[in-house]
Amino acid sequence: MKKELFVLSCFCLFSSFLYSFKITNVEPEFWWSNMTNTELQVMLYGEDIAHAKVSISSPDILIKEVVSLENPNYLIIYLDLAQANAGKFEITLSKGKEKKQIPYELKQRKTDAKAVNGFNSSDVLYLIMPDRFANGNPNNDIVKGMRETKIDRNDQYARHGGDIQGISERLDYLKDLGITAIWLNPICENDMPSSSYHGYAVTDFYRVDRRFGSNEEFKQLVEKAHSKNIKVVMDMIFNHCGSYHHFFQDMPSKDWFNFSQNYTQTSYKTTTQYDPYTSDFDKKIATKGWFVESMPDLNHQNRHVARYLIQNSIWWIEYTGINGIRQDTHPYADFDVMATWCEEVTDEYPDFNIVGETWYDNNVGISYWQKDSKLAAPKNSNLRSVMDFPLMNIMNVAFDENSTEWGKGLQRIYEYLGQDLVYPNPNELLIFLDNHDTSRFYKTKDETENLNRFKQAISFLLTTRGIPELYYGTEIVMAADKSEGDGNLRKTFPGGWKEDKRNAFNEEERTTIENKAFRFLKKLLHWRQGNKIISEGSLKHFTVKNGVYVYERKLNNQSILVLINGTDKEQTLSLSDYRECIPKKSLNNVIDNELIDCTTKELVFPPRAIYILENLELTIDDSKF
Repeated sequence: MKKELFVLSCFCLFSSFLYSFKITNVEPEFWWSNMTNTELQVMLYGEDIAHAKVSISSPDILIKEVVSLENPNYLIIYLDLAQANAGKFEITLSKGKEKKQIPYELKQRKTDAKAVNGFNSSDVLYLIMPDRFANGNPNNDIVKGMRETKIDRNDQYARHGGDIQGISERLDYLKDLGITAIWLNPICENDMPSSSYHGYAVTDFYRVDRRFGSNEEFKQLVEKAHSKNIKVVMDMIFNHCGSYHHFFQDMPSKDWFNFSQNYTQTSYKTTTQYDPYTSDFDKKIATKGWFVESMPDLNHQNRHVARYLIQNSIWWIEYTGINGIRQDTHPYADFDVMATWCEEVTDEYPDFNIVGETWYDNNVGISYWQKDSKLAAPKNSNLRSVMDFPLMNIMNVAFDENSTEWGKGLQRIYEYLGQDLVYPNPNELLIFLDNHDTSRFYKTKDETENLNRFKQAISFLLTTRGIPELYYGTEIVMAADKSEGDGNLRKTFPGGWKEDKRNAFNEEERTTIENKAFRFLKKLLHWRQGNKIISEGSLKHFTVKNGVYVYERKLNNQSILVLINGTDKEQTLSLSDYRECIPKKSLNNVIDNELIDCTTKELVFPPRAIYILENLELTIDDSKF
C-alpha cells in the first residue's frame, strides 16, 4: 500500500510538473478600448500551452477564436472588444486541474488618439541611425544577457553605443537647425550575435532594444520632440525578422516563414511585382526569398502572421504617438497584406503617413506602389508616400556634370520631373540626396567645388515637389562612399561621444567648411518652415537653357522662383523667355537677402549661382544666422 501511494504521489507530482503553465510572452502586453478595429489578437508563448482551455473573466469581452498551432508552445486568442470598456481582466488557461491566470488590461484610449498629425510636404525629415548619432547613456552600451557584447567604434560593423537619450539631448540642436521631423532607423530589439547595430534584424517587435533604452524612454522622446514641434517617424520591418527571434528559434508552424525548411535568398528583383510578363517562379523567389540568411522571410499569407504585424504597428502608434512609419523593403512583402495594413492604419489614424522603401531605378516602378496608382489598378496599395530613388540617382549625377549638352547636367532633372504624370501624387514622394544605404552626397576631393555642388542640390531639394529627407551629418557635409562598406556610411557624429576630440554639434568646434554648409542649410530650413508656397504650391518649370534651370512654385497670387546655374561659366538669360513667371520688378533672393533687378531684358547669371526669388513681401532676418 505504501508503494502504491508513493507511485501515485510521484504520478501526481509529475502531472503537476507536466501541466504547469510557464508563459514567456504575451503579445501585445496590453491594448486599448474603443479602437476602430474591435478584434484583438493575443499571442501567448510558453511551455506546452497549445491545448489549454481559454476563458475570460470579463463579461464584455467575447472569445471569437482560439488557435492552436503545430508548435504546442504557442496559443493565439482572438477577442471581440466591440462592447468592452477600459479595465483589467484575466485570461485563464486551464488543463485538468491546472490553471494559469494571465492579467490583462484594456487601457482607456485618449479622446484625441485618432488625431495623429502625420508628416507631409511641409516637413523636412532628418534620418538618424540611433547607434551612430549620440551616446547619452554609456551604462547601456553593453547589456548583460544579450548576445552581442562588443562595443568598438573602430569596427564599422560593431555597436558604437548611440541611444535614445543621446537623440533626446540633441533635440534642441535639431530644432535650431530647422528640422521638423526625425526618422529613426529601427529601434526594436536586435538580440543577434553580431553586426545588428542597424536594427533590421528584429528579435522582439514589442520591445525597444535595451542598448538604446526602454519603451518608456522612447515614448518620452516622442513627447519631448512634440513639445518642440518635431514629429517622429518610426522605421518598421514587415518583410523579415532576425534569426534569433523566438518565431524562428521555436517556429510556431512550418508556414510561419517562406522557405522555412530550405533557405532560399531573394533575387532582389522586385520588378516581378508589377511586370506583366513575369513568371511565377521569378516572383516567388523575389518576394518569398530571404533578404539575407540572418533575416528569415515572414509569410504574410499566413493570416496570423499578417494580423500580428498589422496589430504591432498600431500598438506603437497608439502607445507612443509617433507621426509616421517608414516601411523597410516594402515591395518584398505581399502586396495585398501591405495594402490592408495601410488601409487599417489610415482608418485608425486618418492623417497618419507611411512611406514605403521602394528601391527602383525607374519612376514607373515606384509609381506602381503609390496609393491610387493607375498602373496598379484595380489593385490599390493604399500607401501614401514612396521613396523617390530615381531622383536621388539623378541628383547625384546632375549637379556634377557642368554641362550645357542636351540630356546632361540639370537637363536630367527637368526631363525626370516632366514624367511626374505617372505619379498619383508627386508631392507625397520622399526625396533625398542620400541615406543609410547609399554613398553620401558630399565629396571631399575639392571642398570649394563640392560646397557649391552641395548648396545647389540642397536648394533644389528644399524647393521642389515632395517631402525632403536629410541624412544625419549632411549639415556638416559628412562624406563616405559605399565602396568603403555599409558601416562607414553610418559613421558616428563627431561630438556624440564624450571622448570625441571635437564636438561638431557646437559651432566653435566645426571646421570652416562645416560651418558654411551648416549656416546655408539652416537658413533655408527656417525659411521653408510654414512656407505653403513650397509645401502646397504648384510647380512650373522651363527647359534648361545654357545649363540654367528655372522653375516656379506658386500658391494663389504668391510665387517663388528658383534659378540654378549648373555650369562653371557665367550665363546670360533672356528674361522675356520667363515673363509668365518673372515679373518686371526687383525680387528678394533668399540665398543672400539681396534684391535682383528683373526689370531688364537680360540677367547675367554668375557661375554655379543660385537664386531663390520671392514674389511677395517677405524679409529674412540674417541676424538669426
